[in-house]
Amino acid sequence: MANIISDEIIEYVGILAKLELSGEEREQAKADMGRMLDYIDKLNELDTDGVEPMSHVFPVQNVFREDVVTGGDESEKMLQNAPARKDGMFAVPNVMSH
Repeated sequence: MANIISDEIIEYVGILAKLELSGEEREQAKADMGRMLDYIDKLNELDTDGVEPMSHVFPVQNVFREDVVTGGDESEKMLQNAPARKDGMFAVPNVMSH
């Protein structure tokens, strides 16, 4: 099936893609888009009955793990070498003046 792409479609796609196409580029884009649509038509002819849809070619497993706390509260250890502390936090000089 020959898919015919009009000049209006090419112009609209060019606007959406924010492209300024020359006359030669428009003709090439029309031919390319027509070939792509022809290929899709060809793929639609395939018998896919009994073929399970998939999102990946290879089997994919959930890679998430259980969120488990392993270090515990080590705030005292982290503050051990702090030059100054206040209320269990690092105390730093003001960097903004009033």
